[in-house]
Amino acid sequence: MASVELERPSSEAVHQTEVDGGGGGGGRGSKGIMKKTKKAPWKLGFACLRTEYDREGNFDMEVVDVDGAGVRRTPPTHLVVMVNGLIGSAQNWKYAAKQFLKKYPDDVIAHCSECNPSMLTFDGVDVMGERLAEEVISVIKRHPGVQKISFIGHSLGGLVARYAIAKLYGRDIMRDFSQGNGEFRTNGSGDLCVEEKFHGKIAGLEPVNFITSATPHLGSRGHKQVPVFCGFYTLEKLASRTSWFLGRTGKHLFLTDNDNGKPPLLLRMANDCEDLKFMSALQSFKRRVAYANVQFDHLVGWSTSSLRRRDELPKVILKLFMEV
Repeated sequence: MASVELERPSSEAVHQTEVDGGGGGGGRGSKGIMKKTKKAPWKLGFACLRTEYDREGNFDMEVVDVDGAGVRRTPPTHLVVMVNGLIGSAQNWKYAAKQFLKKYPDDVIAHCSECNPSMLTFDGVDVMGERLAEEVISVIKRHPGVQKISFIGHSLGGLVARYAIAKLYGRDIMRDFSQGNGEFRTNGSGDLCVEEKFHGKIAGLEPVNFITSATPHLGSRGHKQVPVFCGFYTLEKLASRTSWFLGRTGKHLFLTDNDNGKPPLLLRMANDCEDLKFMSALQSFKRRVAYANVQFDHLVGWSTSSLRRRDELPKVILKLFMEV
């Protein structure tokens, strides 16, 4: 399984401490208002699992070693950003985040994004990608010790993450912080050296894993990309014409967007553009994995989520399809 391969897991953990935002349910509210401690049967040593919410509903999860005063000995260095799909939220990733920390407690900060929850997922891949990029910057600002970054996107979240990494590619985040505080720092070596230093970096961090699950990379237009339509041309055509029902996101998915005469966004994201290096950003990751459902996914077809033609389906699975 080519997934997030981080540092060797520690065997330390006994209690789970959750810092709730005080809003209940989704955890919205200000940080650190209420703490709840509960047994976590998978923990073996002495540690606590800290969940920190911000006002927007995003939350970070990390394991904090209990050492006398409960201070972690070494801060985690690997930021794992998890992005929800259509009409989703950060809560969709809460269980997965706990499993990451269970397996890799020493080196991971699991950030469950909620800058694009619920109806905001209709705003378009580009708008959501911009939001995610800014959110990642704010997370790095809160955790300046991180050195590596990985993304995991479910369904639409994979496209949003692809747009966001293009926005963050080769960007000097620490320099942005300095300028935002009214300061300007330089080592006198010029902008060219700065660009070379951050070339191949995502937000100034080492890109490790980029993973998508059931993401419609090729869109949802025609070619049996949406299995529920059963390949009927009339239904696929009707879906394309009514894509506005899902807002700008629907137009992007069905390739009907035409912003200022430009090609559809998903087509542009298959190449580097002048302002956004979509493919260079993707290629900078050490591991790039696209998981696809061969059966029983009625909304995202195997071809679009695996970036393959239908005749490239594994022969055993293809035989099963023919027998159904």
